[in-house]
Amino acid sequence: MIRILDNLMTRYLSNEEVVIFILLLISTLLVVAFWGGILAPVFIAVVFAFLLQGLIGRCKRMGLGHNISVTLVFLGFLAVCGTFIGVMVPIIWRQAVRFINDLPRMFGDLQDFVQSLAQEHSSYVSQASVDEAVSLVAAEAATLGQWLLSYSLTSIPSLFSLMLYLVLVPLVMFFVLKDQSKIVAYMTSWLPKERQMMQSICHEMNDQIANYIRGKVIEMLVVGVVTFVVFWFFDLRYSALLALLVGLSVLIPYIGAAAVTVPVVLVAFYQFGASNEFWYVFAAYFVVQALDGNVLVPLLFSEAVNLHPLAIIIAVLFFGGIWGFWGVFFAIPLATLVKAIINAWPRVHGDKLIAPSGQS
Repeated sequence: MIRILDNLMTRYLSNEEVVIFILLLISTLLVVAFWGGILAPVFIAVVFAFLLQGLIGRCKRMGLGHNISVTLVFLGFLAVCGTFIGVMVPIIWRQAVRFINDLPRMFGDLQDFVQSLAQEHSSYVSQASVDEAVSLVAAEAATLGQWLLSYSLTSIPSLFSLMLYLVLVPLVMFFVLKDQSKIVAYMTSWLPKERQMMQSICHEMNDQIANYIRGKVIEMLVVGVVTFVVFWFFDLRYSALLALLVGLSVLIPYIGAAAVTVPVVLVAFYQFGASNEFWYVFAAYFVVQALDGNVLVPLLFSEAVNLHPLAIIIAVLFFGGIWGFWGVFFAIPLATLVKAIINAWPRVHGDKLIAPSGQS
């Protein structure tokens, strides 16, 4: 047993860089696990900084200086966010309030439809089974209503936190964009001079995370806007709220699209019943989801590392269970990080240290 452990230590922990990298990785995981809530404004600012890197690079290529490029892009970003908060947030809030108020009636209409359908096909479905299913749905609806009410009441004190975020996030984001090179130089000054593996992983992950964040934001905007136009065309109620939910659902691959389908179908059935309009809305929504998965995603993420769908689902469940929203948002980059570490990890064959292909 001791010989096996010694061979493993020699094979995989044979140089200083590997040991330091493991310590840094463990320290980062512990910081996120224990102080993630406190450092949330910093995480949000870093995400937005990755989002704006491309625009700043384009401004530099046009001949503008670094500080001027950062200032112009930063002010433009604040203008877009301020416009969205001032115009769309009140509309979405009013629709969310009406949706919560109409939710019991939606479940009531669905209950009546299921019961009438069971009576028409009583030879295939027993009334007892229908009553049991309806009672279960009603209980879940009541629980959901109580949770929404309690959540709305408990979220009142968090308004102070929201105002704090509105000040801290832009401030931190500006300094991250402005002094990015200084911050990176200071952090790397603590690392060993020979760090080929770390440089390989960092270069790959920097490109992957930047492309992933920009791609996800573009995907959210395109899917949300197209969905809103489709729902507005069919005069569907709560179109802005549902479009926002559909846009946010792209953050969770596969699972998000399935979850957001429930409120869309529920609202369409509540408004149109089992009529042709209901099927038109459902077909149009299905086309939007199909175009997103088969056209938009391959177009935006064509340069991303190829991950199996099962690996993506496992990553979403695993990292989401550990870090909540941020784990879900960064599930694919984190899975890519694991893959990059495995590919870049140095190995020992005999007495010679061998670097994986792509490293010198």
